[in-house]
Amino acid sequence: MPKPHHAAPSPPPLLPLALLPPRHCPLAAAVLALLSVLLATALWLLLVLSPSQGAPPAASEHSALSDAGAAVAGPGAASPLALGHIVFGIAGSAHLWPRRREYVRLWWDPATMRGHVWLDAGAPAAPGPSAAWEGSLPPIRVSEDTSRFRYTNPTGHPSGLRIARIAAEAVRLIGGGAGVRWVVLVDDDTVLCADNLVAVLSKYDWREMVYVGASSESHSANTYFSHSMAFGGGGVALSFPLAVALAQTLDVCIERYPKLYGSDDRLHACITELGVPLSREYGFHQWDIRGNAHGLLASHPIAPFISIHHVELVDPIYPGLNSLESLDLFTKAMKMEPMSFLQRSVCYDQSQKLTFAVSLGYSIEVYPNVLLPRDLERSQRTYIAYNRMSQRNEFDFDTRDVQKSLCKQPILFFLKEVWKDGNMTRGSYIRSSGRNDLKRKVFCFRSPPLPDIAEIQVSSSPLSKHWHLAPRRLCSALKGSINGTLFMFVRQCGRGTFGSASDSL
Repeated sequence: MPKPHHAAPSPPPLLPLALLPPRHCPLAAAVLALLSVLLATALWLLLVLSPSQGAPPAASEHSALSDAGAAVAGPGAASPLALGHIVFGIAGSAHLWPRRREYVRLWWDPATMRGHVWLDAGAPAAPGPSAAWEGSLPPIRVSEDTSRFRYTNPTGHPSGLRIARIAAEAVRLIGGGAGVRWVVLVDDDTVLCADNLVAVLSKYDWREMVYVGASSESHSANTYFSHSMAFGGGGVALSFPLAVALAQTLDVCIERYPKLYGSDDRLHACITELGVPLSREYGFHQWDIRGNAHGLLASHPIAPFISIHHVELVDPIYPGLNSLESLDLFTKAMKMEPMSFLQRSVCYDQSQKLTFAVSLGYSIEVYPNVLLPRDLERSQRTYIAYNRMSQRNEFDFDTRDVQKSLCKQPILFFLKEVWKDGNMTRGSYIRSSGRNDLKRKVFCFRSPPLPDIAEIQVSSSPLSKHWHLAPRRLCSALKGSINGTLFMFVRQCGRGTFGSASDSL
């Protein structure tokens, strides 16, 4: 019997080579993978570089950023910081510049400093003898027009936009960097200690994004603006990488903040968007105060003095001199021994129960009783705040009331002259005659301290440059008196000095 016939199976349909399973053709699989990667890469590049994603950064900004990177990695990047590494941007106005340039002249050194004064218009010609002194001032630049930016704050002024953009304009002017490590912004009514600025900024790695400054003395101002903002009048220091990054984003950023008041809060807002916090340094002083600044100057914190702002709003610093003469003597003492300037020194006369509080380069307070260092650290409220408030809780630092008892008030000696004697700094402090001197003699059971002393001469040795690693107090020693002049010596001491001095009372 024949076997049944089975039909032969039909062959499967042919598939294109590209669709064959990879296991049938390893070479085809590799080619397919390579083509897929190339196609995906091309699509991704097309998407990223599409004009719809926003215009590329301006050529100058891109160049500045590239040059900044080269400067950070270039030779000499780790060398010690010097004044030549800092570019200053000084904010001013053409209307006020003829008067305020005298404040800038006090601290500006054209031989060692770099930077510009940025005005809203060309400066008028200098009248009189000052015209020959223009070489001692920074060169002047006129800021770019900012009328295209929105400004909606009802109490401020649109000049805040112009001043905020000084940081960006300074970066573009710098171009490739040329050894720049920091951009420092101040106002034209600010007095600045350049040597101490270098010492303070040397603590930081300028190759990182760093934002340095201080808040206001006024609690109301800090509450309104921010407790984490560097107030611009006292000074704002931006490391060069931060300044470059800010320059690239500033114009777009400030459009998001039309309601802000001024320049420093706009800078703070845009720096915050970059994720950089404030590094606070207590030597920057916004000086949001009015009236007699003695209480602040006589109790400076243990930190190098860097700046004071609003110098036109306070009384002359030294009695008997006008404002500019006082600032001239002030900056002379500041430059003589920058690190020790305004640092507080305390000693006691055990036999007479007197307290001597020396603020180097400024004043000596002689109290007719014993005051401990903790009390002397608190600033006497001889001033009022910028908003004319004087309550204790208006200020963001420790304060104390001015002594109401006439008999317990200190006798004041103010700096008259300062000079160098080898490695030592010597200063002459003259007794200040007050309107209450006669009342004190008549009504006080105890006669005023040091009735026969009209002058105190203080000799001081230089303060250690490593103040930020191991802060030191200063102590004083009385060296006797001759012909109405008392001689004192101020030396650098360890932290235990005050304890031993207090124990001896």
